[in-house]
This record gives sequence, structure tokens and C-alpha cells, in this order.
Amino acid sequence: MNTAVTLLTQEAPQNSESVGRLKTQIIVILDFGSQYSELIARRIRETQVYSEVLSYRTTAEQLRQLNPKGIILSGGPSSVYDERAPQCDPKIWELGIPVLGVCYGMQLMVQQLGGVVSQAKRGEYGKASLHIDDSTDLLMNVENGTTMWMSHGDSVTEMPAGFELLAHTENTPCAAIANHQNKHYGVQFHPEVVHSLGGFELIRSFVYDICHCEPTWTTEAFVEDAIRDIRAKVGDKRVLLALSGGVDSSTLAFLLYKAIGEQLTCVFIDQGFMRKLEPERLVKLFCEQFHIPVEYVNARDRFIGALAGISDPEEKRRIIGHEFIREFEDASRRLGPFDYLAQGTLYPDVIESADTNVDPKSGERVAVKIKSHHNVGGLPKDLRFKLVEPLRKLFKDEVRKVGRSIGLPEEIVQRHPFPGPGLAIRILGEVDAQKLDILRDADLIVRQEINQKGLYHDYWQAFAVLLPIRSVGVMGDQRTYAYPIVLRIVTSEDGMTADWARVPYDVLETISNRIVNEVKGVNRVVYDITSKPPGTIEWE
Repeated sequence: MNTAVTLLTQEAPQNSESVGRLKTQIIVILDFGSQYSELIARRIRETQVYSEVLSYRTTAEQLRQLNPKGIILSGGPSSVYDERAPQCDPKIWELGIPVLGVCYGMQLMVQQLGGVVSQAKRGEYGKASLHIDDSTDLLMNVENGTTMWMSHGDSVTEMPAGFELLAHTENTPCAAIANHQNKHYGVQFHPEVVHSLGGFELIRSFVYDICHCEPTWTTEAFVEDAIRDIRAKVGDKRVLLALSGGVDSSTLAFLLYKAIGEQLTCVFIDQGFMRKLEPERLVKLFCEQFHIPVEYVNARDRFIGALAGISDPEEKRRIIGHEFIREFEDASRRLGPFDYLAQGTLYPDVIESADTNVDPKSGERVAVKIKSHHNVGGLPKDLRFKLVEPLRKLFKDEVRKVGRSIGLPEEIVQRHPFPGPGLAIRILGEVDAQKLDILRDADLIVRQEINQKGLYHDYWQAFAVLLPIRSVGVMGDQRTYAYPIVLRIVTSEDGMTADWARVPYDVLETISNRIVNEVKGVNRVVYDITSKPPGTIEWE
């Protein structure tokens, strides 16, 4: 069972109240700017052990107060020998706590403990076979010759005193090292990514055999904790929820209703960017089946008008986020008063929306902004609500488990992720009513065919994208000049990485034939075969 976690990407907490509730059994990840730091936390949560992601600036004393069972140093984009490379507190090595360094984290461990890291004669990127020299402790459950994922241009050329070689690859002499006595371990590869076939076994060994953790952190524990936190934060105040009908906001609605009952008011803002027939279905489902009242607001004209002439995707998201808040403020005045606005923001949204973070001391870039999300990047500075975001630290699969545990129907739990800005960011360039109608019809066909073939749950997402170009075609001996539709169908575990789905040709053919024949304004269908990275799942 996957589990939930509180992730902190800045400084360590000043008190241990929340930690105390979790029996202080924690694995801490110090983040050096890797896009995959949170995947480490996710893998640990898969072992049902609580974890936190903290800034690399967290001091040894702050860590001592948290009393973690283990520490993991993440990867990062820097070279440890650069003048302004981010450093961890060297007193960490004196805490007597097991430490695992991953990629940059391993190199930093080596440098701070007296070893040498140099630019490799030959970098190593992608899959590599791991040849095990010492199978004790860390690698005890990893098969010799298994595939691990490499991504580095630097290598350890001299190990610190007390360290031994655990494994090597063809291009990397020190692929895994250990000081068994001090329980300091380093791996040059990334065990947290799915491409590392023995990665999860390595993480389990570190968590259970080296850190001696027990699987006590469960979804049920998160729900209990979240309800308690919501009640403590909200008190007797009222909460306004932005309901979209997806698994995130629906899980949030159920969770809030369990916590505060009629203090919750659900408002569905129909911004005109939903998929075909979904607004009507959503209101009926919540009101009639779940008995949770929903206030329906038709704001299509407002949103579509606000995007007139706008083609930049970041500007679209900002405007949509701004209009959402303004619409909720109108609802608040009409239905309120409300003190809190609840949002179904997830941790991948926060990760991808992070602004470039520069350490004031080193000047080193820590995180890179990929794209903003309307939940986290488009909020106006004069926001009148306080935010309630109890799902903010969860990955999508964890939200689904939470939803199931509190009684959310499977048809919503298994619903494909749908972006907050909706179809507005699946229409590249300017958005108008005609393009929305075209995309809605095409998207419905994609979903119908995937469902009919029993493939819906095989994919993470399956949808259509409308491009702002036209191409020449021929229909019934007549020349056409119409839009192309891009099919985007991917597989993924958590949305952090994704691969294009190998959809059967006959299914693609049926979808293409139906779209071209049934959707006016489209004469061409193409299939996107780009993974994430380098692409994102959404096109904007």
C-alpha cells in the first residue's frame, strides 16, 4: 500500500509536533536540486515508511531534533568541485545516522569525507549493467548484472578512508561504495527511477536492513492525520471548495466533508474548458449519489472572453487561475462568508511550478521551473482566502488510495488526470468557442474508443490536442484545409515520468477514422511518440 508524506522543500520544521504524531520514524531526503528527489520519497513511501524532503541547507542540529532513522542525499545538476556547488552541513557525518548518497549526493559524501571526485573521461547516461563486488548490506537483494539508470559526467576517482567498493559498471569504477562501520553508502546511479530494475530492492534494504524501519505509515494514518489537521486549521469557519469532478478535487471534497461536514460548500465553476457532457454529469453525481450539495456557476463567457487574443501557455494559466479566484470571490460574497478556499493541488504540481531557487550564499540554482499550474502558479497576490490544501504533498496514486479508503467510487478514483485549465491548454495558441467544440468532439471519440476496447485503465492519460495550424486534405474529391488533431496516450506511475503508449494499430486507426469523419474542421490525425522527459505529458 502506498502511503502519504509531509514534504518540506525549504528549511526543517521548528517543532516536532507533526513528527511526534508519526512516531518519529522518518527517512529524510536532503534535496540538492534533482528533479527526481521526490521520487526517492515516493519509493520510501511504497515501503510504508514516513519521509520528508528537506533543503540541503538543513543543519545537523535540525536533523538531530527530527531524529531520522536515515538520511538520503539526492542528486543534483552541480559538480561538487565547482566553487559555488551546494554543500550539506559536514557535521551530518557525525550524527551516527545511516546516510545514502545518490549521484551528486554520493560525490558530495566522498568529497566531504576526504575522497576525490573528478570529471569523468567518459560520462554515463542511461541504462548500465551493475556488476556487484560486495553484496552485503545495501546490495544484498540486488541481482548481479541488473540494469541501473546512470546520469553523470563526474566520477569518484579516490574513495575516502574506510570506504569499500560495492559495485562497478563498464564505465564507472565506483558505482556503489560503503563505509560499513559508519553506515555511509553511496550509489552513482538513480535507484529511485523505474529504469533501475533493482532500485526498489536497494531502497528497501536501506530502509529496513540498514535503518531498521518498520512499515507503520499507512493511508489510513494519513486520512486520520489529515482530518485532524483540517479541523484544527479551519475550526468553526466555512470552506469553499473548487470542485472539478476529477479524482483530486473529489477526494478532497469527501475528505473535507468527513472533517467539517456542512461547513463545506462545493462550487463547480464551469469555465467552458471541460470535456463534453462532464459538467452535467458532475453536478448530478455529487448531488444525487453522494448527497454533497454543489453550487453550479456558468462562467463560460467570462473565461473564454478573458483568453481572447492570448496564445502564450503561461499567460493562459495565469489568467485562468486569476479568473478562478475572482469567480470564487463572487461566489463567496453570494454564498458566504468564507474564510478558506480548498484546492486539490498535488505535489507534482508544486514541483513543476517551482520558481528557480537560488541559494543566497552560494548562488547555486536548486530547482528549475518547468511550467506553472493554475492551482499554485496563477493565484493573484491580493488573494482574500486562506488556502486549505491537504493533498498538496501527495502523488496521484496516493490520492487514489486515499479516495478509496474514504469511500470514493471507483469510476472517479480511476479517472485519468485532467489539467485544471482543462481544454484551454490542449488547444495550442489562442482559444475560442469553435476550437473548443472541435476538441471536445475529438476528445470524446478518443475516450469512447479506449473505453470500448477495455484499455482505459492501461493508460495514465489518453486525450486529444488541437494544433493552431491547418493542412491540406481531400474528402469526397474536394480539397480541405483543416486542423490536425494530435493523440497523446501515455503510461506512467505518478506523472513525474511517462512513456508513450504502444496502442494497437487497429485502435489508432478507428480513432483516426472516426475523428476525421465525425469532427467537422479536422482532416488529419497524428500520434505523439515522445516520452517525459524530454517532453511533458500535456502540450502546454
